Amino acid sequence: MTADEWIRIFADELGVPPPEEAVVEQLLALAAVAAHQSERTAAPIACYLVGQAGVDPARAGAVAAGVHEEGGAQS
Repeated sequence: MTADEWIRIFADELGVPPPEEAVVEQLLALAAVAAHQSERTAAPIACYLVGQAGVDPARAGAVAAGVHEEGGAQS
């Protein structure tokens, strides 16, 4: 089973439409930033937080790129 197939089936089971390709790319970019700035486990949690906050994944990626070790985002 491909990732696209799995995501489509999972989305169907959750009762939501699968994400468009652009959204998938934005979430993968966000996950990469989170994983590279800290630990790999930050990647899925960052994507979860995007869903919880209802924030556009592209905007969330920009916010994530500004997160620094000091514990805050750059203004």
